[in-house]
Amino acid sequence: MIKKTDLHPDGAIFARGSADDKGQVYMHVKAFEAMMQTDSLACNIKFMIEGEEEVGSENLDLFVKANKEKLQADVILISDTSMISLEHPSVTVGLRGLAYMEVEVTGPNRDLHSGTYGGAVANPINILCQMIASLQDEKNRITIPGFYDKVENYADAYRQALNEAPFDLADYKKKLAIADVHGEEGFTTIERVGIRPTLDVNGIWGGYTGEGAKTVLPSKAYAKISMRLVPNQDHKEIARLFENHFKAIAPASVQVKVTPHHGGQAAVVPTDSPGYRAAEAAIMETFGKTAIPTREGGSIPITSLFQKELGLDPILLGFGLDTDAIHSPNEHYGVKNYLIGIETIAKFFQHFRKELS
Repeated sequence: MIKKTDLHPDGAIFARGSADDKGQVYMHVKAFEAMMQTDSLACNIKFMIEGEEEVGSENLDLFVKANKEKLQADVILISDTSMISLEHPSVTVGLRGLAYMEVEVTGPNRDLHSGTYGGAVANPINILCQMIASLQDEKNRITIPGFYDKVENYADAYRQALNEAPFDLADYKKKLAIADVHGEEGFTTIERVGIRPTLDVNGIWGGYTGEGAKTVLPSKAYAKISMRLVPNQDHKEIARLFENHFKAIAPASVQVKVTPHHGGQAAVVPTDSPGYRAAEAAIMETFGKTAIPTREGGSIPITSLFQKELGLDPILLGFGLDTDAIHSPNEHYGVKNYLIGIETIAKFFQHFRKELS
């Protein structure tokens, strides 16, 4: 078992959102405060803080489109990502997109006695499980027709460069308490997370789940399913492909309803921009090491939104760690990460000003 002190010897902040993303947002506030107190503010700064990222940021989308003039800038800095480690600082240069769906499978018009009707009437939970299982083949490739049509196949040289990032597979498995990794055949763990699309069931329910036993054949079964997408995959198109396929594979004994929730596009940012060079210089100054560009598996839909609507490539300068238990109980953010994040953000603005002068 990994001890908390092993992860963060200097202490950690335990709270939902400590790493994803309230703690990282607050680093910017404290960096600004420090620059004001030391008369070292190198440029004008605009803050945009919103709390709907986990549900798609639909209102932010509307706000950005309606306020392009107000939001004009030379660079956008986002801290909602992680780095490899404090020993190997990194800057995220790629994020996956997202299509999030909810499915409902209905059989009989009410819950039935599983003894009286079992074996004669379709069980929606059984059917749903079979349908979900069919969404990936024996090589863990997604079986939705057209799903891979626009997925880029990267050259061997690029894949090799990705895999040069520090990564210890044995340590990765140990920290997650798993015997082995799992994913699309023919790709490494780094590639599966960074440059390949995925499909995951985020929740599944139906029937009786209370204490004790109740022998019902349920009327309905539900699941929430998300697909992480890569560049060129449009989340609306993928949602349509999913819905069409999921309805097509349903047997006549059930009815299927598919409801799209939020989604977003994948994003890749260049490593030759003034903003990226400023991030590299800031990390060199605070960490004493060269930043490693990485592709991250999560989704930040506003990244592609800013690229499209404002014509700016955001710099994704995050300081979380993969071990911070984000979206889980006991989420935490290292005090050292928090403090060095504040320092690096302040240095970023100083170096960015030099890049423009």
